[in-house]
Amino acid sequence: MDEDVPGGGRRLGPEELGAELGERATLVQFSSAFCQPCRATRRTLAEVAAMVEGVAHVEVDAEARLDLVRELGVVKTPTVLVLDREGREVRRAAGQPRRVDVIAALGEAV
Repeated sequence: MDEDVPGGGRRLGPEELGAELGERATLVQFSSAFCQPCRATRRTLAEVAAMVEGVAHVEVDAEARLDLVRELGVVKTPTVLVLDREGREVRRAAGQPRRVDVIAALGEAV
């Protein structure tokens, strides 16, 4: 989870994501139907969200939400955004993240 935040400051909420934000942070995963690494990423993020109190995992179908994909500059799946409690993006990574990197990135959000 090492990429700079391109549009930092933009807040995402339940309206855009289709789910409630976590009390402390939210892991947003952009996925597509035939993306093999997306499945492993889903498991990793779900495990981390279950381990860390107040963290939610939200998966967004990139194909169904092309408007949001374009607005946020998502160019491949999986892409994971780490949002703080206010819905502001604090970290982003494309590709399948390692659990330790997700946990470290959450440290910036909480």
